[in-house]
Amino acid sequence: MTTAFTIRRADLADLAALDRLAALDSTSAPTGDVLVAEVGGELWAALELTSGRAIADPFRRSGQLVELLRTHALGSRRVARRPLARLLPRTA
Repeated sequence: MTTAFTIRRADLADLAALDRLAALDSTSAPTGDVLVAEVGGELWAALELTSGRAIADPFRRSGQLVELLRTHALGSRRVARRPLARLLPRTA
């Protein structure tokens, strides 16, 4: 069975859900820029972009979501570091 999920940046509306997720994981909530993995409208995992620290729901199969968050964050950094000249087409 395939489960649909969403990876997105956290916003202010996610603060309570991040606090709940952190409590489940027995740690503090992430701060700053945070990516979240959402399944069925619930946060299952989150990744603090500056430190790379992840939190996840230990009662769900969330380990793969943490890895996907890390991969997504790495890919986003690589794209952001490309010089603009490499993205623009060459002219003759």
